[in-house]
Amino acid sequence: MLRIALFIGTNIAIMALLSITFSLFGIQGLLAQNGVDLDLTALLIYSGVIGFSGAIISLLLSKMLAKKSMGVHVIKQPSNATEQWLLRTVQRQAKQAGIGMPEVGIFDHPSLNAFATGWNKNNALVAVSTGLLQGMNEREAEAVLAHEVSHVANGDMVTMALLQGVVNTFVVFLSRVIGHIVDRVVFRVERGHGPAFWIVSIIAEMVLGVLAMMIVMWFSRRREFRADAGGAALTSKQDMAAALMRLKQNQNAPQMPDEMAAFAISAGKVQALFASHPPLEKRIEALR
Repeated sequence: MLRIALFIGTNIAIMALLSITFSLFGIQGLLAQNGVDLDLTALLIYSGVIGFSGAIISLLLSKMLAKKSMGVHVIKQPSNATEQWLLRTVQRQAKQAGIGMPEVGIFDHPSLNAFATGWNKNNALVAVSTGLLQGMNEREAEAVLAHEVSHVANGDMVTMALLQGVVNTFVVFLSRVIGHIVDRVVFRVERGHGPAFWIVSIIAEMVLGVLAMMIVMWFSRRREFRADAGGAALTSKQDMAAALMRLKQNQNAPQMPDEMAAFAISAGKVQALFASHPPLEKRIEALR
């Protein structure tokens, strides 16, 4: 119920903020003086619907897409001691964290990795790679599982979807405003939209989309510190730090596919502004 209220509140707040900003700065009147007949209220509603629809649909489909794209084998009936241990460990941690029992799965990949996803903290998926099970000892693997369970308990998937919806709204709205201004003021198109509107809108959307991604990735990095702290609370600081050290030692090993990078525990070698995860050195230092 709180997540639904947050969603509605965030959506209304962003639209109200933009409306008030445009009114205070007299932008709507300025546009009218230059022959720009853009209906900002209608565009704002359109941008909000488009921006949040993509984010929410992605969230709702996240678990199904993760299973298919990663080939996750969901453990329904454990067939060996490792699967029994996985189920037992996640069940205990989920109970400690106060969430429903997630689905637990294994995917075939040589990286030391794991991810958690799902639209609801009581209907999530926690999956680990075969490489992690082979390359970590039991206490390290347990700390990684605790990190992922903490992501679920913190509602990170929902929060990320809300943030993505907000930045999507900004990107769609501002790119259309920029395209419309250029079309009307620069090219003096009086009726409808000329080619300049579509060309400029697309370019503006790409540029603004890059800036928006920086914001989303910044938030993603912050949530990793919180999940590390949660993992340490469910296990211990020593075990969580040891798991991160093990990941650091294996940084040159095969990484996660790009489409799963946002779910995973380790960051690839990408520029800092676009990294979904902080450097492992900073995460270990924060724990200590």
